[in-house]
This record gives sequence, structure tokens and C-alpha cells, in this order.
Amino acid sequence: MNETLKRAISGAIYIILLLASILYSTESFFILFGIFLIITVYEFCNLIQIHKVFPILFGTALYSIVTLVSHYNQITTDTINQIFNTDLEIAVNIQKLDVVLLVVALVVSIKCILFLFYDNIQKISTSSKYLYLLGYIILPFVFITKISFGISDYNPKIIIGLFILIWTNDTFAYIVGKSMGRTKLFEKISPKKTIEGFIGGIIFAVLAGYLISKYYIKANPEFSDRSILIWTSIAVIVGIAGTIGDLIESKFKRIAGVKDSGNIMPGHGGILDRLDSVIFVAPIIFLFYQILNYVS
Repeated sequence: MNETLKRAISGAIYIILLLASILYSTESFFILFGIFLIITVYEFCNLIQIHKVFPILFGTALYSIVTLVSHYNQITTDTINQIFNTDLEIAVNIQKLDVVLLVVALVVSIKCILFLFYDNIQKISTSSKYLYLLGYIILPFVFITKISFGISDYNPKIIIGLFILIWTNDTFAYIVGKSMGRTKLFEKISPKKTIEGFIGGIIFAVLAGYLISKYYIKANPEFSDRSILIWTSIAVIVGIAGTIGDLIESKFKRIAGVKDSGNIMPGHGGILDRLDSVIFVAPIIFLFYQILNYVS
């Protein structure tokens, strides 16, 4: 089969599966990203050369427990209170757990950025491998499910909007870079990326953010200006942090001496190759929503 056709078919299946799971129900969304987590952990373990069984079991358990406790906390609270005839402040404890997990994810994100810019690092210590696995791979999947709730209930438009911004940034960064790119962005890690493409991707992502807030999210008139500001801000975050996430994964692949993280998607590589931007962006967007919630 023609390589372009294989790429188109596998890409279409991925997008249809993604949108269908997000739109069908909260549970289908959680399940799909749980599957993505397992595959991504498997692929990342291959990249950094560690045993896979424990990371997959640990990642699946952490994702399942935190997701269930976080998003069904009212049911959990009522059930436990009935069983033990008490009044536990589970919601408060969940917020504390979110803060702890967010701090870990952000600290590892900073470590990833330092790792990206230290050109002399060609070997990763065992402790760092497991730290990257936790903060760079596993926890972002937890935050992907959390940001789908925005500041209140599950809203599929939020996560779809986020993916639209990422796809827009990636697509136009490639188009602008290929057509007018002259200045290399980070040639040692990703020779094809250019500063012109990077800027072009952000500009078109901001435009997409404006259109999403205006015509897709359709906020109440009194909140329209705020919605536009929120989504254009998210677009800037996606443009910058998403590109960094892509570069970080490229560094891991360069050290491992491979082109793709896997081959589950013909023409596209692995699931990590498809989600490298969103997993790095997710904790930052979650923090952004927490700031919005606090301010409002």
C-alpha cells in the first residue's frame, strides 16, 4: 500500500476514534486515554530501556484510582459517609492530592527542559528514568482527563478544542516552516523545525483559539471577551509548550537511536509520537484552569 495512503488511513482512524470517545461519554473518554497511557508507557520504556511490567501496572493503577476518585468524588463521599456514618471532607483531600501531583509534574517538566538543553547528556540515570516516566508520561494523562472538566462539569468541547489547537499549531508550523523557514529552531535535536515555523504555528493557533471561543464554545455574551482571552491564551501555551514537548520526545528518541517511539500507527509512528505535545501541555493547562477558578 502507498505510504501516503497508509498515513492518511491510520491518521483518520486515530482522529475518528479520539473524537468518538470524547463525544460519546465521560467513561469512553477515560477508557481510551487509559489505553493510550498503557501504550505510551510501553513505548517510553522501550526508549529509555527499562522493564515494562511494573511501570504499566503502576501507571494504570495510578491513572484509574486518581481519575475515579477525582471525577466521582461526590459518589465516593456519599458512599463512604453512609458506610461509616461520618462526614469526611474528601473533596478537600482530593484538591490537596491534585496540588501534590501537579507540583511533581511541573518539577519533572522543568527537569525535562533542562535535559533538552544539556547537549552533553547522552545517558540517563535509572532514578531519572523512573522520574521521567512518572512526571513526563503518567501524570500528564491524569491531567488530560482533569482539564476536560474545565472549572466545572465534563465538557467534551474543552478537550476537542485543545486537540484542534495542537493540530493547528503542528500543521501550520510545518507549512510555514517548509515554505519560508530559514532559521533553525533547535537543529541538534530537530533539524526540520524553524523559528519561522514556530512563530507561524502560534499565530494560526491563536486564530484557531479565537474561532473556537467565538463559534464552537459559544460562551454567553457577557463572557465572550473572557472566553476569547482564555482560548487565545491556551493557544499561546499550546504553541510554546507543545513545541517544547515535541523537542523533548525527539531528544529521547535521538538518545535511543530511533526515528519513532513505536509503529502502532503506520506512517505516524507510535502513540507517544502523536501525543508528545499534549502530554507536556496538559499539566500547564490544568494549572491555568486552576488559576482561572481561583480568580473567578
